[in-house]
Amino acid sequence: MAPRPPQPHTSQVRGNVLEYEIVQEQAAALGRLGRALEAALTRLAAFDATEGFSVDDASRSSRKDARMQLLEAAGYALWCLVVQREACGLRDQGAVIREYRVPAEVRNRMGLFPSSASRPSR
Repeated sequence: MAPRPPQPHTSQVRGNVLEYEIVQEQAAALGRLGRALEAALTRLAAFDATEGFSVDDASRSSRKDARMQLLEAAGYALWCLVVQREACGLRDQGAVIREYRVPAEVRNRMGLFPSSASRPSR
């Protein structure tokens, strides 16, 4: 019987692979949620950049409701990103606020559960 070369401890290798896959998934989730926040903020900014309110009250009310839904969606996207970052051990919310230039209106909506109409689909 020939001697076998030393083998790495199987459970240790398996543990390292699992840790690597967990970190990969955390990074992918942060990326997805960051892109979702960027998209929500872009939609809100584009809406705000359009011309002012129309003259009739019905259009004004409709526009106000549409903006509220955009605010709720952006606040929800911000909340999802902050929660995921905290789960990864990244506790500085200020970095997210600065990096994505999140308006105060959106920050104030963070953590409020939006109506199902404005909640992003998954």
